[in-house]
Amino acid sequence: MRRREFFRIRQIRRRYDRQEDKFIIDIAYETAAPEPTERVVNVAEAFGLGLDQWEKFVVYDNVQLKIGAADIVYITGDSGSGKSVLLKALEKDIKQDMQATTINVADIKPDPNKPLIETVGRTTEEALELLSKVGLNDAFLFLRSYAQLSDGQKYRYKIAKMMESRAQFWMMDEFAATLDRDTARIVAYNLQKLARQQGKAVLAATTHTDLAEDLNPSVHIHKRFGKEITVNYYPNKPARACSLVKEMRIKEGTTEDWRKLSGFHYRSHKIAAPRKIFCLKRGEELCGVIVYCYPPPTCFGRRLVLPKMPMKELNEKLSIITRVVVHPKYRTIGLGSKLVKETLPLAGTSYVEMPAVMAKYNPFAEKAGMRKIAEQPPPKEALKVVETLHKLGLNAQLLSSEKYVLNKLQTLNDKEVAKIRETFIRNSHARFMKHFFPHQPFGNKKAYTKELTDANLQKLAHLIKVCSFLLQTKVYLFWHGTFSVVLWPHFCKYACQHINHISISKKYYIYRN
Repeated sequence: MRRREFFRIRQIRRRYDRQEDKFIIDIAYETAAPEPTERVVNVAEAFGLGLDQWEKFVVYDNVQLKIGAADIVYITGDSGSGKSVLLKALEKDIKQDMQATTINVADIKPDPNKPLIETVGRTTEEALELLSKVGLNDAFLFLRSYAQLSDGQKYRYKIAKMMESRAQFWMMDEFAATLDRDTARIVAYNLQKLARQQGKAVLAATTHTDLAEDLNPSVHIHKRFGKEITVNYYPNKPARACSLVKEMRIKEGTTEDWRKLSGFHYRSHKIAAPRKIFCLKRGEELCGVIVYCYPPPTCFGRRLVLPKMPMKELNEKLSIITRVVVHPKYRTIGLGSKLVKETLPLAGTSYVEMPAVMAKYNPFAEKAGMRKIAEQPPPKEALKVVETLHKLGLNAQLLSSEKYVLNKLQTLNDKEVAKIRETFIRNSHARFMKHFFPHQPFGNKKAYTKELTDANLQKLAHLIKVCSFLLQTKVYLFWHGTFSVVLWPHFCKYACQHINHISISKKYYIYRN
């Protein structure tokens, strides 16, 4: 017996006009009369309805749309008005007639249990870059699985996968529908920013009309019930800032503000005596914190921009940014850059420096006006220690996990543990000494040797974790109102030659700004 159809889409005409670069769409629904049950017959008789005809409902009647390969298209309208039908029709035409590549967010099926760093990008570097661009730039998040993410983080991850696909058109039905409205605005802003940077097109359909400012669409299609439709075209320009940023203000903060967000920072929650702390607030909500401290006696890259100074003068003239943290909810909308840019003049010193690992992947400090001066590769002392650890069976990539290191140390015999201690003593580094003497500016080799010899496995595991931090390449950034006046003479000579990249020594790499 043939199954009876009650619903079908009749496409009168749907085509892409290549010469005029526009889509022409006509779509109509047809619905059959229901089976004539007793109640159906009663209603039909009461209202004079026929039960032997298909009813036709026109949704799109000769709608002409000009959509380019880099447009941001915002499709809004009530549920059931035909947004999804339009999106599907456009996707089909883009593939068939424009012969362009598309990716639909609904088709992205992440592995729920693998660490994020394993599921995106062809290399670790590419994975870090993609995840950082969408706001998943937290060392802890890199190691989480998709199943452990919040709804907002899952959406960010899918945007990273869209970028990875290299498809020209990104198709997104029910865009940000499950997100709270603050997160939706942040995701919308980040989506258009990334798409425009890469020259991609976005077609996003949603019932929500509150994302126009953050998406800043070049094409806005608003669909009402029936045939009624409004299409507006705008200049294809990036949104100037996320709408939420206008509600935020920089204020002087306290160590308590830092503690509230310290759990979102990948490094130690402890900070040295701060010079100044500033926070970014949206009403009473804490959105970000930046910590300025007194400078250490030495810092890689400093001698390339400043002459040698006594400690008293350094404290008067130089501050160091030791922590910048933004609440995960508000990442990717430029708050890190805002925190740095607006507080640099408030630090109270002529110069500000900032050594940072994350700055290699996220140039927020450079966008704020700091200058990238040097990159520091791992010190030879740390490399020697890691070489010994590797020979004893420790995985160099897992040394930042204190739990992993402690478990491995407990499997070693006394002779092997003694070999690790000897390697740390023979390859002493200021950062290793600071682990045992945090309040002393310079380490004492004899006292360091005694502390290390007596250290239990827990302390040794923590020292190995410190060593793992030294393996990371750090970027040294510097700020002053009149940068060229401050440059140390031997660096000025190279800077004036307009050389993009020169190697000064094995330790420093100089960049023209």
